[in-house]
Amino acid sequence: MSRQKLRRAFSRLWLLAPVTTLGVGCSSTFGCDPKPRSETFRIAAISLPDGGAPTADTSCEALCQAVGGTTPCELTRSSEDVPEPDEVRCQVTFLCEGRRPEGLCSDGALEDRVPALGALFARMAHLEAASVPAFERLADELARHGAPERWVRAARRAAGEEVRHARAMASLAVRHGAAMPEVTVAPFGDRSLEALAIENAVEGCVRETFGALLAGWQARCAEDVTVREALGAIAPDELRHAELAWAIDAWARTRLSEDARARVEAARHEAWLVLERDAADSLMPEDVARRSGLPSPEVARGLVRELAKSLRLPS
Repeated sequence: MSRQKLRRAFSRLWLLAPVTTLGVGCSSTFGCDPKPRSETFRIAAISLPDGGAPTADTSCEALCQAVGGTTPCELTRSSEDVPEPDEVRCQVTFLCEGRRPEGLCSDGALEDRVPALGALFARMAHLEAASVPAFERLADELARHGAPERWVRAARRAAGEEVRHARAMASLAVRHGAAMPEVTVAPFGDRSLEALAIENAVEGCVRETFGALLAGWQARCAEDVTVREALGAIAPDELRHAELAWAIDAWARTRLSEDARARVEAARHEAWLVLERDAADSLMPEDVARRSGLPSPEVARGLVRELAKSLRLPS
């Protein structure tokens, strides 16, 4: 994947973003974590999209949508002493932000009920912070496997940039009533070049590449000027991280056996299918999506497909 090809694809797709100065908003979002988790929310603390409070007639699905979750959902009781359901359990998925490290133990869950916009930025901050040890490990392993020194330096520089990204997202989270969850990563062990290449294909060539496109989209589409400024500074860094991922991919292919290359390609293809599938699945309150600049599920899925087409990737 050449640097020019990747940048041409991004430039073309970013031009499709509806800018806020034209009065065109974006709605909804999606997750791209292949292992969604469930969270429990207190019904009394939920604010519906119209600003009202839930009633006994509010459906389980409507409650999940209000907190940015998806079905299946379940109404539960916090204790045996509570006669009626007072909590709702929904599926929540992560966003495409940063490079997840192997052994990531924390899932970004928030301990207390917080505003949906703050929760969004808190989860984004968590994933950006998790990218720091991922890039530090990548730099060490590239050096050990004899990769060009410029890529080792680029990986270490990326780790420093992810520190800034995490701080920026954490600041947005605090501004909207949330705090970044603590990041916990299990100790790393040595691994083969093939294992490095597979993780790079999934986390770099798929997740980071689309995450970079998404950051640029938000920088153009978010109603909140602070979000546009923050993502406008982050997007160029994420584009360089995507370029690094594809450069590492091309280098590793020259050193792997034919069978190993096939396994790397299979992992990338599966990750791309997961990304496209999840792009159409998750929902978010309209005001949260509009203020954060995230695209609707339909637009997001279209971006996944168009990016794959531009890069000539299987989808």
